[in-house]
Amino acid sequence: MDAYSVRNDKERRQWRKLMLGLEQRLVLARKYPGMLADDLTDYLYTRTTGHIGSLMTLINRGCQRAARTGAELLDEDLLDQVKLDAGAERARKALQKKFERKRMTTKPRSRTAKTASAKNLA
Repeated sequence: MDAYSVRNDKERRQWRKLMLGLEQRLVLARKYPGMLADDLTDYLYTRTTGHIGSLMTLINRGCQRAARTGAELLDEDLLDQVKLDAGAERARKALQKKFERKRMTTKPRSRTAKTASAKNLA
């Protein structure tokens, strides 16, 4: 299976839909709406480079660690303790720089941002 891409809004909406679906299935006591889809979306994409296998491994291991430690939620600090395969970690380093420099995001542009941009161009 190909990795998810986030080059355009359509692809970013697909990634967000995946995050929302996974978020609904989490069984952590302190989970909250937007934990994956809003707060961790860029982080999860960077860590896994959009590969579903790496993503599922990271979330599964993260949930196990969260339950074991009593944290009962996922955050960057907890997920940083989860090891992934060497290939994912290597690819992460290059991708992370793009996200840090705001050259890449997983978040779709909002309708209001599109409307404002269109008005500014008119």
